[in-house]
Amino acid sequence: MEELISICGLNCSECDGYIATQENDDSKRAKTAAMWSKMYNADIKSSDINCDGCTVKSDRHIGHWETCEMRTCAVERGLVNCAHCDDYVCDKLEGFFKFAPEAKTALDSIREGLK
Repeated sequence: MEELISICGLNCSECDGYIATQENDDSKRAKTAAMWSKMYNADIKSSDINCDGCTVKSDRHIGHWETCEMRTCAVERGLVNCAHCDDYVCDKLEGFFKFAPEAKTALDSIREGLK
């Protein structure tokens, strides 16, 4: 599977939800829903596990896609992802990077390649 980096820097191609969707695998959807429900203390159903990644024009997106501040900001600015932003690293990303440091690593790498 080809690597797909999200707007915030997460690697979609390593995401269990993305993989289950791309493989159209209901058993992987169920396993991911159970894992995420426990991990995030939420009621996530296997039918919720459908995502093509936030950078792809599709009707299939996970969870908070519609309310994600980073995605909304990047779309409004016409950016591929946050690495392309003149305001990189902003407050929105700083908080997120505490939760997902691997996203910062990915965006830093992309940003380095832009120079």
